[in-house]
Amino acid sequence: MKKILVATDGSEHAKRALEKAIELAGKEEDSVINLMYVVDGETSKSDVLQYGDSDTASFKREKKLQESVDLVEAKGIKTKLMIEHGDPEEVLIDHANSNDYDLVLVGSRGRNKFQTMVLGSVSHKLVKHIDAPVMVVK
Repeated sequence: MKKILVATDGSEHAKRALEKAIELAGKEEDSVINLMYVVDGETSKSDVLQYGDSDTASFKREKKLQESVDLVEAKGIKTKLMIEHGDPEEVLIDHANSNDYDLVLVGSRGRNKFQTMVLGSVSHKLVKHIDAPVMVVK
């Protein structure tokens, strides 16, 4: 594994995906783990309401995700944090398919079968539309 993309939001599901990425990348000397957090419109609005303005909201997001960056760097692996705005599925699919990743990791939210059938699954859509191998970590 040389170039890995991890979809993150700072949740426990995302942390498990990141831990798996670190495990896989640790076996290759020149591996890179890119972390991507996509802020959808609803999250952006609620963050601005909570923190007062968009600059503070952006700062808080970066601070929250810095723990993940630090974890990767502590293992001696190169990393880059990207925070984008838009529909998470579309942004992740477009980015992954435009950047020649060896592997994309995403955490599973663990919905039950009925919820997945009715609501769909972000991880399922990523698996279906990303050209690189996608690993869903439970």
